[in-house]
Amino acid sequence: MALRRALGWSDGELMRSDAKPCSRLMRQTAGIFTVGGALGFWVLCRLHYGPRITVPRSLRWAACGAVSVSSASALLVRLFCPECESQNIAAYDKSKE
Repeated sequence: MALRRALGWSDGELMRSDAKPCSRLMRQTAGIFTVGGALGFWVLCRLHYGPRITVPRSLRWAACGAVSVSSASALLVRLFCPECESQNIAAYDKSKE
């Protein structure tokens, strides 16, 4: 699914064996950006509603921010990181069976 090969950024070689696998890289990136998205959207909610803010409204904005920012960042990692090219996933990502 990586766009690197389609854009001509990939040379098609395997990465080093000590690099992080794509699944772990996506999971860690999404986890970090979940917190950042929640805090960012909570601030935007506070700025938008001002004194009319309610707790359910701010929690809803924070949840939407966490989901949207974490999923968008994981998708960008999947599309553009060299670890997520098909030959590296086949070689280094081990499925848990």
